[in-house]
Amino acid sequence: MKHRCACAAIASSLWFLAGGAAAADGESDFLAGRSKACVSCSLPAAPLKRKDLTGVDLTGADLAAAIFHRAKLLRVKFTGANLTNANLNKTDLKGASLARAKLVEAMLYESDASGADFTGAVLKGAKMQHSRFIRTSFEGADMEGVLLITARLDEANLRGVNLSMANLVEATLRRANLEGANLNNSGLLDAVLREANLKGADLSEADLYGADLTGADLENADLTEARLTRAILTGANLKGAKLKGALMPDGSVHE
Repeated sequence: MKHRCACAAIASSLWFLAGGAAAADGESDFLAGRSKACVSCSLPAAPLKRKDLTGVDLTGADLAAAIFHRAKLLRVKFTGANLTNANLNKTDLKGASLARAKLVEAMLYESDASGADFTGAVLKGAKMQHSRFIRTSFEGADMEGVLLITARLDEANLRGVNLSMANLVEATLRRANLEGANLNNSGLLDAVLREANLKGADLSEADLYGADLTGADLENADLTEARLTRAILTGANLKGAKLKGALMPDGSVHE
């Protein structure tokens, strides 16, 4: 009985070591360009600057602090990957899958992620200024405190997104879907929200100074104590909107 137990333990150890070796080989092959997939790999701080990784599968990979600066990441699968503190500045992420990925404090400065999927991703504190997210899906994502200064999010799906305390100064969100989004205490100075869907959105204490809300749907939105000085509300739907304490375009305070 003891002999059998010892054999089982040895077999288990050999299996573990073989698995570890296989994983290491997979990571080496990927880094050397011999493989287009590295599912669940451990590649923290990997040097991938300027690499052409078009179509690569990195589902579930640990890529914390990895450097992708100027990399070509078209249609890459980052689904469920850990990209905390990763450098994705000036990358081409068009059509990439980042659903449920962790991108806390990640850098996406001047990147193009148009048509990408960030559904359910965690992007708290991410630096995403001057980037393009046209027709990109962020539905249900946590984007608290993100920097999206001058970013283009035209026709993006931001339904139910947490954008509290986000900086969206001069961002463009034409026809974006922000239904039920949390924009509490966010900065939207001079932002363009023409024809955006903001039904039921929380814009309480948001700074919308000079924002263009022409034709926007703000039905049942919460604009309590929001700053709307010089905002353009031509054709906007404010049915059921909460405006108590809001600073209106003409400088008056809504009762």
